[in-house]
Amino acid sequence: MCGIAGFLRPYSTEFDAQQTLVAMTNALAHRGPDADGIWHDPVTGIGLGHRRLSIIDLSEAGAQPMASPSGRFLAIYNGEIYNYGELRDDLDQLGATWRGHSDTEVVLAGFEQWGIEATLQRCNGMFTFAIWDRQEHELTLARDRIGIKPLYYGWAGDTFLFGSTLDALCTYPGFERGVDRGALGLLLRFGYIPAPHAIFEDARKLEAGRLLTVRAGAARGEVAVRRFWDLRSVVTDALENQFEGSDDDALEALDALLRDSVQKRMLADVPLGAFLSGGIDSSLVVSLMQAISSSKVKTFSIGFEDPRYNEAEVAAQVARHLGTDHTELYMGPAEALDLVPRLPDFFDEPFADSSQLPTYLVSRLARREVTVSLSGDGGDELFYGYNRYPLGHSRYRRLRRLPRPIRKLAAAGLTSTIGRGASAGVANLLARFGVGPGGSGLLEQTQKLGGLLGADSDELFYYRLFSKCQSPATLVPGAPEEISSLNDPAEWARLGDFRHVMMYQDIVSYLADDILVKLDRASMAVSLEGRVPLLDHRVVEFAWRLPHRMKARDGESKWLLRRLLGRYVPDEVRARPKQGFSVPIEDWVRGPLRDWAESLLDPARLADEGYFDANAVRGVWSRHLAGAENSKKLLWSVLMFQAWLDRERPGNASSSVSETLVASEAS
Repeated sequence: MCGIAGFLRPYSTEFDAQQTLVAMTNALAHRGPDADGIWHDPVTGIGLGHRRLSIIDLSEAGAQPMASPSGRFLAIYNGEIYNYGELRDDLDQLGATWRGHSDTEVVLAGFEQWGIEATLQRCNGMFTFAIWDRQEHELTLARDRIGIKPLYYGWAGDTFLFGSTLDALCTYPGFERGVDRGALGLLLRFGYIPAPHAIFEDARKLEAGRLLTVRAGAARGEVAVRRFWDLRSVVTDALENQFEGSDDDALEALDALLRDSVQKRMLADVPLGAFLSGGIDSSLVVSLMQAISSSKVKTFSIGFEDPRYNEAEVAAQVARHLGTDHTELYMGPAEALDLVPRLPDFFDEPFADSSQLPTYLVSRLARREVTVSLSGDGGDELFYGYNRYPLGHSRYRRLRRLPRPIRKLAAAGLTSTIGRGASAGVANLLARFGVGPGGSGLLEQTQKLGGLLGADSDELFYYRLFSKCQSPATLVPGAPEEISSLNDPAEWARLGDFRHVMMYQDIVSYLADDILVKLDRASMAVSLEGRVPLLDHRVVEFAWRLPHRMKARDGESKWLLRRLLGRYVPDEVRARPKQGFSVPIEDWVRGPLRDWAESLLDPARLADEGYFDANAVRGVWSRHLAGAENSKKLLWSVLMFQAWLDRERPGNASSSVSETLVASEAS
C-alpha cells in the first residue's frame, strides 16, 4: 500500500518541481512510511511522487516511480495486484525479463505488451495508477473496479493535479480551497460526499472502474474519462444469465471462489492478520484464512463496555473455535472520546460515518503486530445483508400499490408549505401502509414520505429513502440540490426489482464512498494495508448471478453466506442477527461531547463562517438535546464538517497531518 501524487503543468523556469513533489509526497507519509521517490521532466511538465509501504518485494527493485522495460511508461501505484504471478507467467511466455518480483514491474511490462486498458482488465486487485506515456506525452489515471483505493484530481490555475488524498493537492502552490456548497449539501444528505464530487470546488474524485487521460499542454478541465469495467453491464448480464444449479452447487462454487480470493489476499512479505468482529462476513473470511494457513492467523477485535455496541465476546468465541491468535482491546468511553476531535486528521475530507472511530481503533490495534489485515467488507451489498433492505423493499411495495394520482396528490400535500401544517394527520393515515413517521422529527419524516411518494423512478425512490437529510438547502443556503450521479438517469442500471436497485446503488455509492473510504483512511492513518476478499471482482460477478432466494430466504439475510459459514463455526454464530459496528453518538453529544459540540455549533461562529443557516442548525441541535428527536446522523455530519473546517484554518492545516498521525501511533 502506498500514496501517490503528482502534476502536469506548463514549463516554467521559476517553478521548483523537486521541492513541490517532496511536499506533496510528504503529505502522504502515513500511507507510505518505508520509502519515497520522485521524478520530473521539465520539458513536458510531468511530476510523479510516491510514498511506499513495502508489502511485496521489499528490496529497491520495487521502488517507484518505476519505468517499463523499454522506458516508454513510467508509473506510480497504490494497491496490490493479487494475480500478478499469473500475469508474470503469461509475460514470461512472451520473453519478458525481470529485475525483481514486484507486482508494479509486472504491470508495467503488461502495459508494453497489451496496452494500459487491456492490462488493467487482466488485473485482479485494488489499485490506483498514474501512468506517464513518454512517447505520447499523455498521463493516464486509473482506479480499481470497485473503488477500494482513493484518487483525487483537480486544477491549480493551468496545472493538473492528482493524489491519493486531498492533502497532497492542498500542498501544491496556488491550489484554491474554496468549499463546494453542493458537496457540503451531499455530506448532510448521505454522511459522505459521493464521487465524483469533493469538498473543494477545484477537486474531484475519479470514480471506480475509470480511466482518466490528460495530455501535456491540455487546457484547464480538458480531460477524458471512460470506463474500463462497467458494473451496469456486469449486473444486467448476470441477471440475464442466472445461476441454474442447486443450492449445494452454489455453495460449492462460492466456497471455491472465496477460498481462492482469500488465498490470493494472503500473499505478503510482511506479517498479516484479519479484523474479526464476530459478524457473518469477517467470521467467514477468518474461517477461510485459518483453513488455508498452516499457522495460527492473527485476529483483532475492539470491545466496548456498552453491551449494545459490543461484539467482542462473539468475536472471541469465533476465535477460540477456529484456533486463531486473537487480540482484543476493550475501550471505555473516555478513551474513545479522546479521539473524536482528531478524526479530521484521519479523514482529509469531511466524513460522517460514526463507525469510523471503532474502525480506526481496531486498525491501530492490529498495526502493533501486522502490516496487512483482511476485512469482511462487501458481504452486505452483495448478499442482501443490511436490515434496511427488507424494510426498504416493504416500504417500496406498499407505496407503489397506491395509484399514481393518489401518490402525486399526497406528495404535493406533504411537501408544500400549506401541507406541513396538516402533515401529522396525513402521515398518520399513511402509517397504515407502513410508511408513517418515526426516528427524527415529524417534519423531516413527512418531507421524506412526500419525496418517496413523488419519486418517478426506482432510483429516485432509493435516493430519497436513504437520505439522512431531505432538504440540505434549508441548512446550507445556496447548496444545489440533487447533484449526485445517483440522480443522473444516464448512470442508472435498469434492473426491474427494487431489491436489486438497492444493492446496485449501494455498491456504486455507499460502498465505494463510505464503507471503503472508512476502511482506507482509518487503516492508512496507522500505515496498515486493508484487503477485502469479498470484493474480488469475480465474487461480485458471481453474487449477481445468484437468484435472490439464495441471498434471502425464510426471513434470513445472506442465506448462502450463512450456509458456508456453517461449515466452519457453530450454528449460534451463523444464525446471529446483524449488528452494526457503531458507537452511541446520540448519547455522547448530549453528554461527554457536549462542550466540544457546543463550541463547533456556536451561533456566532456559524454565522461568521457562512456555510450553515445558524438558526436552522441550532434548532436541530436544541431538539436533539431535549430528546424531542434523534438527529444524530445529521448532527454528526455538521460536526464533522465543522471539525474539518477547524483543521483547515491557518496553522492547523494539512501540512502537519502526517506528523500528527505518526506521533499518535508512536504514543
